[in-house]
Amino acid sequence: MKTIFITGASSGLGKATAKLFASKGWKVIATMRNPERETELVHLDNITLLPLDVAQGEQIKSTIQKTLEFHDIDVVFNNAGYGLIGALEGYSDAQIERQLYTNFLGVVRVTQAFIPHFRAKKAGLFITTTSIGGLVSMPLDSIYHATKWALEGWSESMSFELGLHNIQIKTIAPGGIITDFGGRSIEVVEHPSYAGAIDQLMRLFNTDNFSTAEQIADIVYEAATDDKKQLRYVAGADAQALYNRRLEIGQDALHQEFKKTIFG
Repeated sequence: MKTIFITGASSGLGKATAKLFASKGWKVIATMRNPERETELVHLDNITLLPLDVAQGEQIKSTIQKTLEFHDIDVVFNNAGYGLIGALEGYSDAQIERQLYTNFLGVVRVTQAFIPHFRAKKAGLFITTTSIGGLVSMPLDSIYHATKWALEGWSESMSFELGLHNIQIKTIAPGGIITDFGGRSIEVVEHPSYAGAIDQLMRLFNTDNFSTAEQIADIVYEAATDDKKQLRYVAGADAQALYNRRLEIGQDALHQEFKKTIFG
């Protein structure tokens, strides 16, 4: 029986992935900031809950150390993250730092902590939730995009050194996920100099084209089991359409399309 370690498993894609892998006979280590509040996963077979806030470096070390004392991990799914939306001049230092620590540095530190384990067994797989926002940029998401583009570039570079030890790394780049849209995975920062622009941005998103968390979890499972030497999985119809549009007309033309739509 294989084992997967998941961050950000309290809701959305993380929870759907935990449930899917458990149903497929995997052991699941589902981590979240407040596992004592979880009411669903706690009742499922093959799932162990552990506390983990990926913005806390010391907790990353202690939780992973505890995990490895009792479990042989085969796959690490770096999923914890959220979106910070708004104009840069409206962000506080604390908001910027939290976005960077959660979306990027948390992934780096979790991965770093597991590498010796995978290197010793000469096998292992890291999967990271990035975003279509790591391949295509929109207005008013600058720090969010910075973290997601960073993850894509970091993963591509990491694939070389990890490959020396038969360790793989893959990214899942979804578009909109229905259960997360407008929920706790998004933090909106308003600024009077950009009034109305965020409303225009939100109108770009057609939730009819969004994927369910379960649909994206299926792609995570595919990436974990297909044995392909594939780095990136663009996940969801909306993400694929947007990525194809960028490839078709080029980044500059797409930039102008977004500019006209949001700012006129």
